[in-house]
Amino acid sequence: MNNIDLDKYFKPDLNKARKRSKKEIEELKFQLSDAHSKIGINKTYQIHTYGCQGNEADSETMAGILELMGFTHTDSEENSDVIIINTCAIRENAENRIWGELGRLKAYKKQNPNLILGLAGCMSQEENVVDRVLKKYQHVDIVFGTHNIYKLPEYIETAMFAKERVIEVYSQEGEIVENLPKVRNHQFKAWVNIMFGCDEFCTYCIVPYTRGKERSRSKEEVIAEVKDLVKQGYKEVTLLGQNVNAYGKDFKDQNYTFGDLLRDLDQTGIARIRFTTSHPHDLDLKTMEAMRDSSHVMPYFHLPVQSGANPVLKKMNRHYTKESYLNVLNELKKHVPGISVTTDIIVGFPGETEADFLETMDLVEKADFEGAFTFVFSKREGTPAATFEDLTPEETKKERLYILNDRINAGYLKGNQRFLGETVKVLVDGVSKYDESVLAGYSEHNKLVNFKGDKSLIGQIVDVKITQAKTWFLMGESL
Repeated sequence: MNNIDLDKYFKPDLNKARKRSKKEIEELKFQLSDAHSKIGINKTYQIHTYGCQGNEADSETMAGILELMGFTHTDSEENSDVIIINTCAIRENAENRIWGELGRLKAYKKQNPNLILGLAGCMSQEENVVDRVLKKYQHVDIVFGTHNIYKLPEYIETAMFAKERVIEVYSQEGEIVENLPKVRNHQFKAWVNIMFGCDEFCTYCIVPYTRGKERSRSKEEVIAEVKDLVKQGYKEVTLLGQNVNAYGKDFKDQNYTFGDLLRDLDQTGIARIRFTTSHPHDLDLKTMEAMRDSSHVMPYFHLPVQSGANPVLKKMNRHYTKESYLNVLNELKKHVPGISVTTDIIVGFPGETEADFLETMDLVEKADFEGAFTFVFSKREGTPAATFEDLTPEETKKERLYILNDRINAGYLKGNQRFLGETVKVLVDGVSKYDESVLAGYSEHNKLVNFKGDKSLIGQIVDVKITQAKTWFLMGESL
């Protein structure tokens, strides 16, 4: 590829990405032009996905666009005509893995100079990442962000025929683009985006800069997508957003929020409704009541707390206290008896004292979590927390993580043990990788269940009586 004047490229700007304007978000309809519809005929593609469910959903859209262009998927990197790396920017080790992948893929570019190598996702929205790609990764042909996936056909055309690098990353709110094609990775479980972006600005998190401001899809589009999935035979949808509890709060012409959406989706005929991720600050009574009243909304809730220490929560800009979090959690448990709750926790946040850590351990004890994703604080360039003074030794942070994980693992086991002898409904995902006679799937409370059964049950919701409770899964017998 020829190098072009760097001023030509649309590079990210974190200062611009921080701003939130009051202008209305435009809704666009994706339509592939005739000129792009045959570019990929007799050509192949691969997409490597890192990160959260939102990234997985984005990759399904990229695959849908590529296949609409005529490309077919291949498992062979060596024979690929297009390889896209869809990236995560949450933690430093995730980024390091992706730099390693880009370096490894350079060999395929040497073998096949016509190979189009693309970098997409949240990492692409970071200034330092794009600068590094421009200077050190000349074999990367396309860099685009989370806001402009719908323009992928144009970028492929430019890289393939004009032999020019394409660097186009928007540092703005981003539109809502409907009618995007998807190649779904699952036959009976589907991701459904209900909103994009985040306005919380937690001091440790880069997502509000990479994903833009909160913007909700129309209820009509979401409901129509779920109804279409029902017609296709899907059994479960997971509603996606950086903060699903804020859904609809950006609507100016109607009072319609997340609880209303849950009630409407409950009437679509879909067997199971899940959602992620939630913010305690925006979890309201309407959502809790909708969960209580909606028979197809699963009794499982992932409610990130991050810390149990009020000084740390304030430095994180989380907008709640330990006490208010526990109050919201108790209200949720009161409205949805027996609900399974998991969380996210960061240890070693800059300034966290031993007393702060003990407050987190106390919250974990009182909250009775049935699982958690736990992390040592990871500094992200461009966020306020990256500049905070951090005097805690790494060894101390790791020790705290070990102590926390011991308690979390006890919560996993306790949460599973309450189902011993009970009959649960399991949506069967497939067979165990260790034993093809053992089926595996998830209960309504999001518990992994293994049991012996025929492969014809895959994709079905079956009754399973639980006979053993392990820390990470349940064992049972189909009825």
